[in-house]
Amino acid sequence: MTISDERPTTGLWNDPALPASVRARALLDAMTDAEKIAQLGSSWPGFSPSSGDVAPMQDTFSAPQSFEEAIVDGLGHLTRAFGTAPVDPETGRERLAEFQERVTAANRFGIPAIAHEECLTGFTTWQATVYPTPLAWAATWDPGLVRSMAAAIGADMAAVGVHQGLSPVLDVVRDYRWGRVEETLGEDPYLVSELGLAYVRGLQSSGVVATVKHFAGYSASRAARNHAPAAVGPREYADMILVPFEKAVVDGRVGSVMNAYNDIDGVPCGANESLLTGLLRDRWGFEGTVVSDYWAIVFLASMHHVAADVADAARAALHAGIDVELPHTSGYGDHLEKLLRDGRVTTELLDRAVLRVLAQKAELGLLDPDWHPGQYTAPADFDSPRNRAIARGLAEESVVLLDNASALLPLASPRSIAVIGPAADDARCLFGCYSFPNHVLLHHPGLPLGVEAPTILDAVRREFPEASVHHETGCHVTGEERGGIEAAVAAAAAADLTILVVGDRSGMFGEGTSGEGCDVGTLTLPGVQEDLVEAVLGAAHRTALVVVSGRPYAIGRHARRADATLQAFFPGEEGAAAVAGVLSGRINPSGHLPVQIPGDAAGQPGTYLAPPLALKSDGVSNIDPTPAFPFGHGLSYTTFAIEDVQVDEAVVPVDATITVRARISNTGARAGTCVAQLYLTDPVASVTRPVRQLIAFTRVDLAAGQAGVVEFDVHTDMTSFTGTDLRRRVEPGDVTLTVAQSAGEAGSSARVRLEGATRTVDHTRTMTTAVTVRRD
Repeated sequence: MTISDERPTTGLWNDPALPASVRARALLDAMTDAEKIAQLGSSWPGFSPSSGDVAPMQDTFSAPQSFEEAIVDGLGHLTRAFGTAPVDPETGRERLAEFQERVTAANRFGIPAIAHEECLTGFTTWQATVYPTPLAWAATWDPGLVRSMAAAIGADMAAVGVHQGLSPVLDVVRDYRWGRVEETLGEDPYLVSELGLAYVRGLQSSGVVATVKHFAGYSASRAARNHAPAAVGPREYADMILVPFEKAVVDGRVGSVMNAYNDIDGVPCGANESLLTGLLRDRWGFEGTVVSDYWAIVFLASMHHVAADVADAARAALHAGIDVELPHTSGYGDHLEKLLRDGRVTTELLDRAVLRVLAQKAELGLLDPDWHPGQYTAPADFDSPRNRAIARGLAEESVVLLDNASALLPLASPRSIAVIGPAADDARCLFGCYSFPNHVLLHHPGLPLGVEAPTILDAVRREFPEASVHHETGCHVTGEERGGIEAAVAAAAAADLTILVVGDRSGMFGEGTSGEGCDVGTLTLPGVQEDLVEAVLGAAHRTALVVVSGRPYAIGRHARRADATLQAFFPGEEGAAAVAGVLSGRINPSGHLPVQIPGDAAGQPGTYLAPPLALKSDGVSNIDPTPAFPFGHGLSYTTFAIEDVQVDEAVVPVDATITVRARISNTGARAGTCVAQLYLTDPVASVTRPVRQLIAFTRVDLAAGQAGVVEFDVHTDMTSFTGTDLRRRVEPGDVTLTVAQSAGEAGSSARVRLEGATRTVDHTRTMTTAVTVRRD
């Protein structure tokens, strides 16, 4: 390949005063077929199957082209210039600029590629802030803070020339055994929707395209196996799985969607035209780009067997609506050129996808005449004080106090502390699988983490400087070695207080106990940690059990024996200090569960969104699905009372707004945060409905003795569900509205009757409940 020294061809597409659609059409009309096809492909410079698992089945797919070959006639996307191997911020920026110089010089229009990166727990690159994992964001129930985090992540990415982030994950948890639970925002579609929308708006406010994934049904896989077929009916699909994506598209105007790997009823999502075009675009009005999950196009042939070969897979994907192939061009490229010549792909189909990519490049400013690869010159500090402050806030709000029945916490100046457990002195136990340390850096032994990340042991020593602190690992996160349990038991017996820290170490494809490809068969703690917990609880005088994990484990019997129990879902680089601060009382816990904590039925899947038949029913089944701690649960060092729930009108039309008011009081002795949750119960409907379903929430900060009124403006659209005709409907009849602090709490309720004819609604319905808080 030779790189031309000529000035790029210019035209209307370079005029920033024109609409992006006009510019894209002008550029498309000037392109050859080969130039068009190049815009649908991608390249992953620096990729090597031997560099460690950073994507599924990467050892099966070597790069089909060199970078020089891939950029002939242009390039759609540049894959992970920062996130493939450790590079410091300045080197990474220079490296990306050099790649873009080569891309723009290799095509006659001087069009750069869209550079994308992972950003699930922060910008996935070395020396960048490791924020809490999404399950921890969800435990904050704080959309405003999530939006601030995403804006900060986007600002860091945009400053060095990254245009698109492959986040957030909007999969709704259906089975806790799935390895990617840690990447989700929990098990409730409303909570996932609100926090996902906050992330989308935050990232895109910084000029970076958000990519919602995995569209759709990935989390409903059979037996919770990664890449497995999804076992989900059309009503569950519509009401549980699709809702967060719908809100991100309709309300968030998200710029990109990534297909899911799974199939549903025999149709892979990557070849599902009714999903990627009929629903996403024709019904919801999505105008951005659909990008393939990594190698999803070739998987249509190699894994799903719905395509005869890679070329046939490319045809099926393009026809379904996948615009860009990631992470590098394997199915598109030469295959599309041949398909076009053979008439198996039409020019109209090709142009449809290319227009979307070019319009997005115009919107990003990549077609502007003054764009150049070296324009990103802002100092790069990926772990700035601003970032760490946001990470600290998220971590502190995410720690959930599950139980404190013995009133052990907050700790009162313990003299001697035994800190025990495999997650106590390992910073990587604080991080999710898409954090750079756990995703990439473990394949580069000898390099430092790149960020300051104290362990829980470090944080306990700092939090209690007067105490004598002794540490024993006890056992590893995985494996059968029990040799350290005896020493752990002796340390617990000798100490005034034991802090027992157990849980997960996240990784990829079997390299961790949580994370992508790290699915489990039961919900017992990994390795021999169950034995460690039983032994230590039997020997310790007073014990605070701390679970640091990526999924909920069946710890009910352990929590009943411990004096206090905390749950932290991979709280990130500031997470250890947050845990220690909750133990000491420096931080009043306000985290609430975005997933249930299973009871003793370790391996019984299911979420709180259950119809009556799924709940405990004596004499019908020997398995009790009652959780140890319900969805939405979380304690504080103060107490709150929710009382006097009232509605303005007890009878309203089926198309109306119901105003629900509740009085909330801090009845304790210190300031705290009540997470008020509004649940809907539909006692009689045309199809089975969840016993309770979240339709609104808010965080209410109250001083000791202070009270206030929370007002929820609930449109009747929020009572809608998919009926037997597979259309979303608002039905007449009674509904119960309950304000509580968890799905398992009785709370305070009011009943409203909806009158009129059944009303059909669609994506234009009201999908968010407005909330107002007035403090006395």
